[in-house]
Amino acid sequence: MASLFSRRRNKAAQNSRVREQKHEGFMRYAGFRWAKISGGLTLLVMASYALIDVSPRHNGGSWYGYTLGTMGALLILWLTMLGVRKRRRSDDHWSLKAWTSAHVYLGLSLAVIGTWHSGFQLGWNVHTLAWALMMLVIVSGMYGIAVYALLPRSLSANREEMTQMQMLEALRAFDRQLHGTAQGLAPADAAPVLAALSENPFAGGMAARLSGRYPRCATAEALAQLGQRRGTSEDVEKVVGLLGQKQAALGRLRRHLRLRALLEIWLYVHVPLTFALIAALSAHVISVFFYW
Repeated sequence: MASLFSRRRNKAAQNSRVREQKHEGFMRYAGFRWAKISGGLTLLVMASYALIDVSPRHNGGSWYGYTLGTMGALLILWLTMLGVRKRRRSDDHWSLKAWTSAHVYLGLSLAVIGTWHSGFQLGWNVHTLAWALMMLVIVSGMYGIAVYALLPRSLSANREEMTQMQMLEALRAFDRQLHGTAQGLAPADAAPVLAALSENPFAGGMAARLSGRYPRCATAEALAQLGQRRGTSEDVEKVVGLLGQKQAALGRLRRHLRLRALLEIWLYVHVPLTFALIAALSAHVISVFFYW
């Protein structure tokens, strides 16, 4: 009996660990394993830079600079393989979560490896261009970490268990009600309502989507105009109420689009910068081996 109880307790503990692992984010993967590895590597580079004497001074062309440069170049190439890894399914030691955690923390260590490789000798040349692009890739990656840590919760709260298609359908439902109710309005009162009905909720471009500001919102203008005529007729009262509900639904959809844009826009910067970095890194390596 005691043995059976012990087996059940062990199985419950094992199931609990499995659940914890499933809900564990890539930043905390395996007890911050890759944060510790990256931190140790960074400290090792900084300590070796201080302890190893290079004459006349540290620079990218010294044996020490070549060592850090080779390490950094190989690390950059490996980090770019995350996109390939995402296309494969695996739950082994190198799961996507493990790979992403390593990508993030080892990517941050590149700021030290690349800068210490240069010996802090920067100028207007292809070598500094490679360093600058590397730092931009790292900064854009840091932005990506921040938005993935903060925005999904806000995105979920704003949706209120609705999908984007459901939000659009809610807008269409209000439009249908507005169209029917506006039939009884005077032409001057119906005009702003018709403009609101023809409004494209996705209009405004990327700037409006990222800022969440739509200064020419036809629904807001119609609500402002007809709001001044509340009480003049029952139809006006109904239309004002429907416009208010539509504006609330439109605001939810636009907040959803804004959060989605903030969540995804960094990839349109991070990925092209990564390809530019690889090109500049190739030019840097070629110039070092063939022209120095």
